[in-house]
Amino acid sequence: MKKFFKEFCLRGMTAAWGGPIILAIIYGILGLTGVVVTLDVNQVVLGVVTSTLMAFVAAGITAVYQVEKLPLMHAIVLNGVVLYIDYLGIYLLNGWLADGIGPLLIFTAIFVVGYAIVWLIVASIIKHNANKLNQKLNTKQ
Repeated sequence: MKKFFKEFCLRGMTAAWGGPIILAIIYGILGLTGVVVTLDVNQVVLGVVTSTLMAFVAAGITAVYQVEKLPLMHAIVLNGVVLYIDYLGIYLLNGWLADGIGPLLIFTAIFVVGYAIVWLIVASIIKHNANKLNQKLNTKQ
């Protein structure tokens, strides 16, 4: 567990800067399109701190694939649950998600579909690379 926590923190600190950068891009686009013309200091501070935390957790939880001795499916589910709670909590805290069951269900559906698509892409890339490696091994024998 100590090794996992250390790796979690290292990965999180490495990627935490990405949250505020993405937030700045989003605020910039909202400003250019006229959707948001002013931000108060509290909104900016909360956005920067929470987006840093969100990026930290999102990057840190990837340590579950390297450090913990979990079956792959368990690691994928754990990663997905932690990311879902991370994103949902930050979105709700910042008011980025409208109140009500409808927006929550839409957010959840989009998250699940997006997460599944990412993992299908990752799995197909891994399978393709494994097949190429197996072909190379078979031709050398």
